[in-house]
Amino acid sequence: MAAQFGRRLRKGAATTAVAAAAVAALSASQAPGVTTDDHGRQTTGAEATPDASGDDTATGNSRYYTDLPPLDSPSPSPTIGTPVSRGDAEAGIPATVLDAYKKAEASLRESKPGCNLPWQLLAAIGKVESGQARGGRVDAAGTTYSPILGPVLNGNGFANISDTDNGAYDGDSTHDRAVGPMQFIPSTWEWAGRDGNGDGKKDPNNIYDAALAAGHYLCRFDHDMSVQSQMNASILSYNNSTAYLNTVLSWLEYYRKGTHEVPDGTGTLPSQNSDDSSGASPSPTPPATTPPNSPEPGDGSPTPPASPPPSTPPTTPPTTPPTTTPPTQTPTQTVDHLEDAGTGKLTATAGDMFGEKVAVRTETEAGKAVAKVRVRFTIVGDDTDATFTGGETVATVVTNSAGTATAPALVAGEKTGDFTVRATVVGRVMAGLDYTATVNPRQADTLTRTSDTALTCVPGGEFADQVEVKATYKGAVADKVAATATLVKSADDATENDKGPYFKDADGKTVRTLTDLTTDADGVLKLPKLYADDTTGTFLLRINTTGGATLTVELKVAAATS
Repeated sequence: MAAQFGRRLRKGAATTAVAAAAVAALSASQAPGVTTDDHGRQTTGAEATPDASGDDTATGNSRYYTDLPPLDSPSPSPTIGTPVSRGDAEAGIPATVLDAYKKAEASLRESKPGCNLPWQLLAAIGKVESGQARGGRVDAAGTTYSPILGPVLNGNGFANISDTDNGAYDGDSTHDRAVGPMQFIPSTWEWAGRDGNGDGKKDPNNIYDAALAAGHYLCRFDHDMSVQSQMNASILSYNNSTAYLNTVLSWLEYYRKGTHEVPDGTGTLPSQNSDDSSGASPSPTPPATTPPNSPEPGDGSPTPPASPPPSTPPTTPPTTPPTTTPPTQTPTQTVDHLEDAGTGKLTATAGDMFGEKVAVRTETEAGKAVAKVRVRFTIVGDDTDATFTGGETVATVVTNSAGTATAPALVAGEKTGDFTVRATVVGRVMAGLDYTATVNPRQADTLTRTSDTALTCVPGGEFADQVEVKATYKGAVADKVAATATLVKSADDATENDKGPYFKDADGKTVRTLTDLTTDADGVLKLPKLYADDTTGTFLLRINTTGGATLTVELKVAAATS
């Protein structure tokens, strides 16, 4: 299987021309070029510029497969025993892999319905990244039988990404490598990884986990896959190459025309890589000895090069030694540190948007601002449900001409207290900046009854009306505000009364203090029914909310008049 998966096939001129024409047609009709805006998101426009670091994409701009789908449309599931055309074979997707894509689509339909993610897009990316997990070589749980590793990202033909996971995912403690059937680099998987099969783990080598992670990755920033420009932007954020975009879109359209399920391990395997030296793959050369446990060709390291032919030494040595031009540093490589760029106090009420945004500036050692640097903002920790706008906990922004990157607005969740927003430079190992943000409980400053009906009852009876109040804060509805209600002894003594009116708990027992109350979406709080014991007189019910709103309600218990 390894030899088949990594083989190189010489293509005839006619085949090459047809493939080129297909890509050109796709480029014209479906895949306009894409550029990056100053929020780190891609938008339609001129030709995409690959990110030199690759650390801000899902794959690190690693190798991918460039095989195009057949030009003829797929036919319905072929009949067993009949000859299978290339089109029929290519339309077959291994059963477990196909199931993972469809489950990911269903999950995203629930969690991010506005994304409109089609499973065929995941299938297209899976085809281009790993040949559908090497033709479906996965176990019953969806985990690949052996890791699928991209090439070492050491700057030799690919991005240069130093190790970020101590080799935990990719087995390499010096440089990162893309991992798994959807080819995530470790630094991206760390925040984008998902548990797609419910086993409590986030494994990039599991197709269910990887497919769900890819779906969430594509749907971040509120991108809508039914809008072509937004789909293009999402695909380019996966691998920032227009050729990659065209290839994925071609498979997407092919799969949309029809697919069928094939047994695991029997899917067709790609043969052409994006790092091939020419448009047509060269004929295979005698392979060098492959070290034990090395990645399969096409999944991991580049094909070992053939030994160079012996060269004839020049008859006349050069008179002047060749000059070596030092490599030009990228903007990211010149960054020495991050500085705060005027971030204000980060506070918000639960459920509201923060009024201030985190802003940082990238600077050289001399304090000069550096533009065109990617800064990653991450909400740290599991003790908060705050997000950036769009529902994500990670956002990457490109510094502007002043070297400043401003994070998207923060949105407070329902969990109150402090959390951390961390700013780091993408593709650079250096200290980040941490910001403390505080989520305050929802509050009310005013409580009023929704009715002015007197609340009366006979001894041993039941009050006809339930107490209902409305909470507001600065004149606006105060929804989801915590409240308590206590039958107190007097206006000056807030101690719980031991006689008079009372509530009942679930077991029918007397209760005179209610906690864990919350106003509804309209700021209304309706208390349970009140009952009276045999004591007559006027009694007080006091309601308090977070934020200091207080209301005291009078309750009268008197014998019935004849």
